[in-house]
Amino acid sequence: VQLQASGGGLVQAGGSVRLSCTASGNSLRNYIMGWFRQAPGRERESVAAIWRTGSSTEYRDSVKGRFTISRDNAKNTLYLQMNSLKPEDTAVYYCKSLTNNYWGQGTLVTVSS
Repeated sequence: VQLQASGGGLVQAGGSVRLSCTASGNSLRNYIMGWFRQAPGRERESVAAIWRTGSSTEYRDSVKGRFTISRDNAKNTLYLQMNSLKPEDTAVYYCKSLTNNYWGQGTLVTVSS
């Protein structure tokens, strides 16, 4: 499967962004999916995960209540809705198939204060 993330950009603190991750080459419904991020000078960290049917999700503590992971298997697309953004959310965001460790290209989100 090939994964392509998009939707990043520059946003002011308190704003919102929605990231998308489109899969090709195989059906997204086969995979448990996740979003990760890597800030400058820091290690890559997990942000959120979602089960194949979307029935269960998990979030890192720092984004709970602000970010929402979702998926549309019919459209082969994974989403990350990010609200109430903070400067510390600035990072390159990556989607990943947790089932087989496939990474997508990253998309940069910059949150200005």
